[in-house]
This record gives sequence, C-alpha cells and structure tokens, in this order.
Amino acid sequence: MDDPTFNVPPTMSNIQPLTPPSHHISRMINSNHQQSPSRTIYSDRFIPSRSSSNFDLFNISQPSPNSPAPVDNHKDDNSGTYNALLRAALFGPDTPDKKDLSSPPSARNIFRFKSETRRSLHSLSPFGFDNDVASGVSQSPVKAPRKVPRSPYKILDAPALQDDFYLNLVDWSSHNVLAVGLGNCVYLWNACSSKVTKLCDLGIDDNVCSVGWAHRGTHLAVGTSHGKVQIWDASRCKRVRTMEGHRSRVGALAWSSSSLSSGSRDKSILQRDIRAQEDFVSKLSGHKSEVCGLKWSYDNRELASGGNDNRLFVWNQHSTQPVLKYCEHTAAVKAIAWSPHLHGLLASGGGTADRCIRFWNTTTNTHLSCMDTGSQVCNLVWSKNVNELVSTHGYSQNQIIVWRYPTMSKLATLTGHTYRVLYLAISPDGQTIVTGAGDETLRFWNVFPSPKSQNTDSEIGASSFGRTIIR
Repeated sequence: MDDPTFNVPPTMSNIQPLTPPSHHISRMINSNHQQSPSRTIYSDRFIPSRSSSNFDLFNISQPSPNSPAPVDNHKDDNSGTYNALLRAALFGPDTPDKKDLSSPPSARNIFRFKSETRRSLHSLSPFGFDNDVASGVSQSPVKAPRKVPRSPYKILDAPALQDDFYLNLVDWSSHNVLAVGLGNCVYLWNACSSKVTKLCDLGIDDNVCSVGWAHRGTHLAVGTSHGKVQIWDASRCKRVRTMEGHRSRVGALAWSSSSLSSGSRDKSILQRDIRAQEDFVSKLSGHKSEVCGLKWSYDNRELASGGNDNRLFVWNQHSTQPVLKYCEHTAAVKAIAWSPHLHGLLASGGGTADRCIRFWNTTTNTHLSCMDTGSQVCNLVWSKNVNELVSTHGYSQNQIIVWRYPTMSKLATLTGHTYRVLYLAISPDGQTIVTGAGDETLRFWNVFPSPKSQNTDSEIGASSFGRTIIR
C-alpha cells in the first residue's frame, strides 16, 4: 500500500482513513465532563453514562457535583423510590447515598470489603427478610409436627403375661420375630407371617423371667426363676446349652456379640461367653439389691446396669467393679437406654418414688438433665432413625410417651393399657414398638419414621388391625 499513513494488511486496503470528528463528537469532547488524560477518544467508542452507578461499594469517587446531570426524558418519576429500595436490599438500609470523600485517596482501598455489604443471601430480598433473620424470626414455612397414630395397629392377647416390674419378658429379633415369656413357656410370633410358635416349656415348677435375642442370628437367651440361663436356636426350636451360676431368678439379659450378661436377684451380674466351656467368665459385684436392668452400649465397650437399690452403674470390659456410679435416682432403676446417635449418652428411668428420666454423659461422667414424667418409668428405648425416645410408664397413668431429644418435648402420649406398661421392644426397622402389660395384652404402635423418609403420615400396618391371641 503506497500511502504511509496506514500500516495494515493488503486484505484491508479498502479501509479509508478516519474522517475528522463530527460536530457532535467535538461537542462531547469539549464538554465539562472530566476527560481522562490516558485515553484517546475515538468516534466508534461507546461512552457509558455512570450517573446511576453505586460508587460507594468500592469507595470510588463520584463525578464532580459541578458536572451537569444527564437528562433522561424517559425516566420514571418513581425511579428514586425504586433505587432507594434496591440500595437497601442489596447493601443494607443504612447505606448512605453519598460517601464522605474528605479522606485522602491513599487511605481508600478500591477492593476493600465493607461492613454493610457482608450480609446473608436473604438480604437480596427487597421485603425486609434480612431484618427478620437478624431478629431471630424465620420466614421459612414452619414444618408441621409429625403425626403419631394414637391407637395401636395390632393387639395380641398374651395370657399369663406377668405383672412384675423386675422382669423383662419381651424382645424383638433382627429377623422380625417377637419372643414373649408367658408363665413357664416362651412363644415366638413372626411379624411377617403372624405365625405363632411355642419355643419351650420350662415345666410346672419354673417360670420365664427374661428373654433376649442375640444381635445377629437366631439365638435366644432365656432366664429362669431357678437362676439358670438357657440358649435356644429358634430356627430349629432346639436348646443349645444351659448355663448356671446364679442363686436366684435371672430377670435381666444383655447381649454383646458372642458375650451374654445376666443380672439376678442375687445382686450379681455374670459375664458369659457362649463359645467357652465355662458357664461364666467373670462376676460383677456392686449392686446391693436385685439387678433388673442391663444394656450394652452400641460399641460394646460399656455395660449399664440398674438395680432395686436405686443405683445406676457403668462397667467396662476389663473391670469387675463399676467404673461409674450414679446415685441420683430415688427408686429402682429398670429403664436403661443408650443413644445410637451420640457416643456415651445414657438415659435411665426411676420407679414409683422417682418418676424421673435422667440423662448422663459417661464420657465426661456428668449428669446432663432430668425430666419428671409424673409416673413410674418402666422402660426406655431410643429411635435409630431420629433423635427421639419412647418411655413406658406404670403407676399411676400407664401411659406411653414419645419424646424429642434434647428438648424433651412430648410428641405423643399413647394410652390404652389398663395395667402398668412393663415391657417394651422395638422392631428391627426402628419404626414400630410393642408394649406389654399386666392386662395380658401386647400392643403394636407406629411411633417413629423410617430412616429414609423421616416422615410417617400414613399409618403403616393399620390394614392389619385386629386382635388375636399369641398362644
């Protein structure tokens, strides 16, 4: 290209030199607006209007007040109100329209965070939601409380179910089979098929005092009034072995893997290993009266025991003396439950003269809280699916209460038993409980949600409502 004024590729040879600026462009350049000395203004550059920009956000100086404000003939009269509302929603109600620029430029940081801009995402709402959050008021819809059916979906007649506070005659296996001690016999009720099987008969001179399923498999331990513990294979209805060691009835049983603990009226707790030839491997002494409550923690490291001496003890795997002793209860401690949600959290309930549920942290050896229930506490069980627990009661209201922990607010109070609700077990899926009483009935209740849905608006099992007999 011959013209030295342009230095462009040959393909762009048709481009003509930039014509002199028009009169309109010249007038814009020569206006009172401050012109940046480092920029060259070209005719094809778009020059935006920054009159409505929020310079306060980054401490940028606004245009000089002597500069004439641009005229917008199409601007709505309500734009000022809208801008004020938008400014308050985005940057807070206390954001000023203009900022004091008296400080030297060196003291201002263009990318400095400002306190009025550090707000929650809810502050983007122009309806004052952020103020409600600051005051502790949530605008999210309140979740409706979970509905707990007030009636049992099934009732089983259980003749000869003893009205004895110190016994434990009902347990539910991981294979969905319920074991019940009735007089001198043990019956099995299959929750899937409703089939009833007579497992054993101890004879006319003996009685069943406790039953307890192994955590896995089909082995059932049976404690007798003669101080013996029998191990049965429920799948074959065959007795595996009989273990001795106690001098009086065995009213409490607790499994820990292949180990079995038994508590007796003779005040002792025997630790047994069903794989060993000996009847028991160690003896735990500490209670001054009948042992009526036994529960192993979920990690199988701690054993909690309660007795008619109003004491709650905690033992470990290696000691024959209790490592923790709690003496706050003023009546027999039968109701014991370990939390599956928090390690070391233990709940215990006292009898008629106590009526309280107490919570303990066995890791720090502290008493956490106490709730007076108004009735004898017979049993406790913690939900696996939600942080809730159920208590059953005797004198004087014979009620069943579903509690939300840790607030201990009542989700439901269930009634129907006419005698003390002495027995309690929970289904393997964690949704259903069965309660037994001296009124010789077993009642099945849907009290907890499933682990997935966390919601049980429908009454599971209600279609099978009916009253049958377990033997």
